[in-house]
Amino acid sequence: MLLPETCQTGTLLKRYQRFLADVALDNGSILTVHCPNSGSMRGCSTPGSPVVISRSDNPKRKYAWSLEMVQEQGVWIGVHTGRTNHLVHEALRQGVIDDFGAITTITPEVVVSAKSRLDFLVESEQGLTYLEVKNCSLAEQGVAYFPDAVTTRGTKHLHELVQLREAGFGAAVLFCIQRSDATRCKPAIHIDQVYAEAVAWAASRGVRFFPYQAAVTPREIVIRRPLPFSIH
Repeated sequence: MLLPETCQTGTLLKRYQRFLADVALDNGSILTVHCPNSGSMRGCSTPGSPVVISRSDNPKRKYAWSLEMVQEQGVWIGVHTGRTNHLVHEALRQGVIDDFGAITTITPEVVVSAKSRLDFLVESEQGLTYLEVKNCSLAEQGVAYFPDAVTTRGTKHLHELVQLREAGFGAAVLFCIQRSDATRCKPAIHIDQVYAEAVAWAASRGVRFFPYQAAVTPREIVIRRPLPFSIH
């Protein structure tokens, strides 16, 4: 996935009020930008870090610019969670994500209850699989962790996936790891014990977990390879 040509580089001054960040541009001007990430951004929001921002052509937006990625210790990290499903859809179509066999149809944003949707329904030679996608931006000592903050929504999705699995469908979670310095992936029990325990429970009931790592540069983000996943 190529990033918009309107991207610029700058320096992160601070992230605040969850969805806002101040960025100093290379010409010295300061912009308040939208931060499209509801997590804590632990390990990828250090003041002084290089960033990439993109400009929207939507005239109705209060903040025209969005934070795309942050560089920490020389590693670019994709933090724009609105890009994640597009990345995964692209990798599914191109066969980079091949855990479901030959795919015939990919349906996004599938309603599974009165108040909930899952990211994809994948139809393949393995049958129908409901797939929930999680953006993973946190890595510590070579391990990619999800989540980076307590996620009751993520736990709810696991319960829904177990119900679908028990109804005879395939059910899976894909962690999209948008950084190059991880070699494996685990649930972040040190951040959200309830979610980590729900992962183990869901896995014991047939839900599958797939971490995939993306190559992240200031011009492009592309899912490249699977990583090992361990529950504990």
